Amino acid sequence: MDDFYIGGEEHDGSTGRGTGNKTTVIVALELKPSNKLGRVRLSVIPAVTKEAIEKFTKENVEQGTEIITDGFSSYSFLSTVGYGHKVYIQKTAKTEDEKLPHVHLIISLVKRWVLGTHQGAVSEKHMQAYLDEYTFRFNRRKAAKRGLLFYRLLEGAVSVGPVTTKELYNLTNDF
Repeated sequence: MDDFYIGGEEHDGSTGRGTGNKTTVIVALELKPSNKLGRVRLSVIPAVTKEAIEKFTKENVEQGTEIITDGFSSYSFLSTVGYGHKVYIQKTAKTEDEKLPHVHLIISLVKRWVLGTHQGAVSEKHMQAYLDEYTFRFNRRKAAKRGLLFYRLLEGAVSVGPVTTKELYNLTNDF
């Protein structure tokens, strides 16, 4: 599990947690045996705080799961709320796996997808919808039964209420 920032222009040379005009995203990636990538979950969060991380974790990660994070202090509570917690610090990593390459690969792929497919023209207010699309595509990348794709799309369509154009654009032109 890790967090990252996407979108917006950098001002004053600040990057990462120092930026104020980017969307904060948290990512959880399932690792299968022999370090194969499993399913991914992505969510926009207001800030990298204990409350936001805990809400995301409870909604997306099964209790008792071992979670691997970097050394950022906002993740330190995970072992107190029913999760195993391992901390890998990149500066002191002894192996490549301790540099969290899998979750960083997903972060890189998401950013490349936004810049390539959407030409970087994504709105912060619609970012969760973009992340949901990426998650849907990634989690079905190796689906053996292509016929289920239509079923999953239909299932998703009926499980969400309708959205009007007025709600979608919120009567603004910042799309």
